[in-house]
Amino acid sequence: MADIVTETSIAPLASSSTIDEARAGHQAWREWRLASVVAATGNLSLIETRWLAEGDTTTTQDALAGHPDTVTATELTRTNLETGQPERGIRLWDANSPAIQAFETITAFPFNPEWVIEATFTPVDGARTVPFEHIRDNGGTRDLVVPGDITFSKDGVEYSLSAFDDDGTLLLVFGDPTNGAEGDDGTYGSGRFLFVQHDGDKAVLDFNRAFVPPCGFSDQYNCPLPPRNNRFAVPVDAGEKVVVFRDGFAH
Repeated sequence: MADIVTETSIAPLASSSTIDEARAGHQAWREWRLASVVAATGNLSLIETRWLAEGDTTTTQDALAGHPDTVTATELTRTNLETGQPERGIRLWDANSPAIQAFETITAFPFNPEWVIEATFTPVDGARTVPFEHIRDNGGTRDLVVPGDITFSKDGVEYSLSAFDDDGTLLLVFGDPTNGAEGDDGTYGSGRFLFVQHDGDKAVLDFNRAFVPPCGFSDQYNCPLPPRNNRFAVPVDAGEKVVVFRDGFAH
């Protein structure tokens, strides 16, 4: 892994108060997550992502034609990898989607205090970008703004991670050996996401809130993949594992 060096002394990962706070809020976060993915525009309700050709004037109202009242439509944009120009799209969400009907749960590790980490956030001048490969871009990359470096030490190893700006919040896309592993400790194959709290140069990474990315719920999403420096060499046995559906449902 890039940006890793062995150390002889290790600073505490988090104070007892930070760990206690993380533990106290964990069950509420789990309940919120399970409810959020089945919401009317939650991860499991997305049934279509339609990218429109240049000049296509289709509206969200047009896109709803022929669909039941449980379906809503929203607009989104992205950068076309070939032209570099903005590309408009429409998403359809069904509050009664087959995925919602088949959803059972999101499995998760028990709360693990070893993966509550106090880190240092070092901002960088200007809008630095890092290329992130996306799961449905056939190897292409999209440059995302990474406003700073997140550094910490764990088990004699120093890490420097890149979290990008997701509408004003730091979103860490990370991978580890549990991704795609067989057995009860396997997690979503393409990596997991984590929102990082930071205040000035202080950051908290509570990997117990690591979550399955949207593409783990619907193949209509295009999720970023972990860059090399965000891949742990050790299992991150905290946070969500995989989405479970009933009756062999496949999204």
